[in-house]
Amino acid sequence: MSHELITLLMFSSLLVLMTLGQRVYGIIGFIGATAAYFLWGGNDIEMPFNASFTVLNWYALLTLPLFIYMGFMLSESGLADNLYKMFHVWMGPVRGGLAIGTIGLMVLISAINGLSVAGMAIGASVALPQMLARGYDKIMITGVIQGGSSLGILIPPSVVLVLYAMIARQPVLQLWLAGIMPGLLMATLFIIYIYIRCRLQPELGPPISAEEHAREWPNRWRLLGEGLLPLLIFVLMMGSFMTGVTNLTETSSLGAGLATLAAALKRKLTRHVMEETVRKTLSVSCMFMWIILAALCFGAVYDGLGAIKAIETLLLSDLELNRWTILTIMMLSFIVLGMFLDDTAMLVIVAPLYIPLVKTLGFSPIWFGILYTITCQLAYIIPPFGYNLFLMRAMAPPEITLADIYRSITPFALIMMVTLAVIMIFPQIALWLPDLYTNRAR
Repeated sequence: MSHELITLLMFSSLLVLMTLGQRVYGIIGFIGATAAYFLWGGNDIEMPFNASFTVLNWYALLTLPLFIYMGFMLSESGLADNLYKMFHVWMGPVRGGLAIGTIGLMVLISAINGLSVAGMAIGASVALPQMLARGYDKIMITGVIQGGSSLGILIPPSVVLVLYAMIARQPVLQLWLAGIMPGLLMATLFIIYIYIRCRLQPELGPPISAEEHAREWPNRWRLLGEGLLPLLIFVLMMGSFMTGVTNLTETSSLGAGLATLAAALKRKLTRHVMEETVRKTLSVSCMFMWIILAALCFGAVYDGLGAIKAIETLLLSDLELNRWTILTIMMLSFIVLGMFLDDTAMLVIVAPLYIPLVKTLGFSPIWFGILYTITCQLAYIIPPFGYNLFLMRAMAPPEITLADIYRSITPFALIMMVTLAVIMIFPQIALWLPDLYTNRAR
């Protein structure tokens, strides 16, 4: 059986089993173990167990639960809510100001969490009811929260970029720095769109009333100080990492410790907060670990087959595709796979195939990591199976239907596509900061 046919059979089996509603990690691990058994015999059925030892010995994976804990601690303790109160007072008088402030909130939440789920949770539970109560258009603000929350996997300390760095064997700091400019570019385009649309259609985002503004304005400086406390944690954490005082694992420990200390100082560190934070951290972390374990088994089949070289030969020699066509095919495949898999499963399955090919084509693995992350953001919100679509449906009030959620994401998906195209055409937008830091370090 040819390498191409084995690859096709494994991926088609994956998609078929996904329709049965089983756990992703169970499906991936089962296909990997089954393929190993039929290809090489009974001895290789131990491949999933060997993968488990790889995960247990992967010291850098300690960063994942610690970053996740930091984000949930700030969220569950209510410290992140102060960010929205700050934007509410400072941006409320502007047409569409609360929606613009929500994008700003999502940027800051991304800078202290690294996951899209925290931004979605805070946006849906705090920002969405506030904007609905003030007469904002429900379709527009639903798109704002979905699009804004997706920034969590692009702006540092992105957990997805940490995983990509481990699998692609690339420096985490370089990837974090590479994500800053594209993330800010995307957020800026979101804000420009909201501002222009609310200027043209003022009824979509009315400003807060003069009475409410007069009542809240005297508290602006206090709210500014409270709202910037989570950002201070991020600055201390990243500053220590970039100056070499801490390594990546120590940095994640510092962030988790500072988040807990801030909650304690604000008298928000209750038993309920700690229980919810630990429970959610364990839930998300275990999901990541199981998917990584299963996907290592899945990917090991390709290493044993030598399928990577076969695919390179197929694309470069047999089909004679140019490198930009191959890159475009990779991006489209990420979007399609992202409709069925989460970003972690997608990364650890296709990375063994794509990353060596990217290097062969002469592209920067750092730049490719940012392109991959943007396509993950797109996959999160593209119907019919986008992860954020169903998460939003679970968190939104009853008056926001699934049809409203589908309609809301169109302009934000188009903006993400524009950002992806710009980063592909101008790679230095992503590579400028990493190159600058590397040159200074020398």
